[in-house]
Amino acid sequence: MNPKIVRTIERASPEMIEVLGDLGVATVHEAQQRSGLLRPYMRPIYPDAHAAGSAITILCAPGDNLMIHAAVEICRPGDILVVAGLSESTTGQAWGMFGELLATSCVARGIAGLVIDAGVRDIAELTEMKFPVWSKAVSAQGTDKNSAGFVNTPIICAGTEVQPGDVVVGDSDGVVIVKRASVENVVEAGLARRAKEAATRKRLKSGELGLDIYGLRAKLDQLGIEYED
Repeated sequence: MNPKIVRTIERASPEMIEVLGDLGVATVHEAQQRSGLLRPYMRPIYPDAHAAGSAITILCAPGDNLMIHAAVEICRPGDILVVAGLSESTTGQAWGMFGELLATSCVARGIAGLVIDAGVRDIAELTEMKFPVWSKAVSAQGTDKNSAGFVNTPIICAGTEVQPGDVVVGDSDGVVIVKRASVENVVEAGLARRAKEAATRKRLKSGELGLDIYGLRAKLDQLGIEYED
């Protein structure tokens, strides 16, 4: 397949994206049957980073960020860049594919964040800017801008398939992907789960045990677990 940039994609509604962001990664992950979670090595570069938006997917050659620059042009405000590699680095090098200057461009165009299965640099500056980034590594190793790639085609990022326009939710727990076609169902399930958790939290605060709330005493019996004083 020839390298290409797809300019036009479908996106979920801003209202649905906002709700998913408010629900957070853990609740969204549970609401969609524990699916869509990126690998746990994808960590925020500062503890309170959080974002939700439509995925602009990018495939880059190892150590080359040309296609990230190309993707910035076609983003709408609220989009999130999701970057994967065309292949693994043959040297094992964690390249610093994104830094303060690219973040400055992203902020100016209203881009909501970055998820990148590679390294980033200029962490102090990105943190000061409060530009949300989830990355595999931190590295000052510079990159080239010479290699063709893809923008807005399906990718695998940190073990999870991401389609252009899928919803990306990131916070201190990591990153989860919601398929665009499933957004309304996940929102409904997520809101129901949050309400249920609120009721459970109230009971736990009153002193009730999880063993009783979740009916786990029967499970202990089934497993043949005995009490001994």
